[in-house]
Amino acid sequence: MAHSYLITRLLDHLFGPAITAFLNLIGVHPTDPAYPINDSFALELLVAAGLILFFIVVRMTLSVEKPGAAQHVAELIHEFTGSHAEQIIGHHYDRFQAFTTCVFLFILLNNLLGLIPGIVTPTSAPVVPLGIALCTWLYFNFYGFKEQGFVGYLKHHAGPIWWIAPLLFPIEIVSNLARIMSLTIRLYANMFASDLVTLVFFSLVPMAIPAVFLGLHAGVSLIQAYVFMLLSMIYLGIATAHDH
Repeated sequence: MAHSYLITRLLDHLFGPAITAFLNLIGVHPTDPAYPINDSFALELLVAAGLILFFIVVRMTLSVEKPGAAQHVAELIHEFTGSHAEQIIGHHYDRFQAFTTCVFLFILLNNLLGLIPGIVTPTSAPVVPLGIALCTWLYFNFYGFKEQGFVGYLKHHAGPIWWIAPLLFPIEIVSNLARIMSLTIRLYANMFASDLVTLVFFSLVPMAIPAVFLGLHAGVSLIQAYVFMLLSMIYLGIATAHDH
């Protein structure tokens, strides 16, 4: 299986055999055992490594008197996500801000990779939004059980009126599970459509017109990352809310 990107070929060369062996051990068989890492996953790893490096640089160059450019950017992002988290999640937002910030930045950078000629947006592959959605779903449900207890979190899905609980509880459980599909389809469909429109116009008309669609792609990338972050905050707020 030929890969488009050098980073994918490099990762498969370095880690492919070990990954294939591990997958076979747990009963998962890659389509091409020689190349278990695909382009989307390689780009995800690249984005994750870039974010880790950025956070390390910010941490090592923190300064009250002479903040650097990286610190200014980090502070702007922190204030942006923090203000939204406080409004949506509530006074206990600070423990969840790191997660929602990472989700926002990870999705945004993956979306924006599609602006580079020859690179397909990683989030236009359904498995990428699905992975992010699953992590988000596990995260807010974990904290729902942690904050309210096992019984308390289940009662949270039954509603405040006991006699409609048998009807409401299965509806709420299905609604909770449907959030995985909702988060996945919203991000995947928008980024796939944006990629497709840009590709079509680049192949049909002169450069100037497709450039407009690159701007639209950047706008869609930002909006979809923002919406995903807001929904994550909303679900966290619902899962960790205590009835008074």
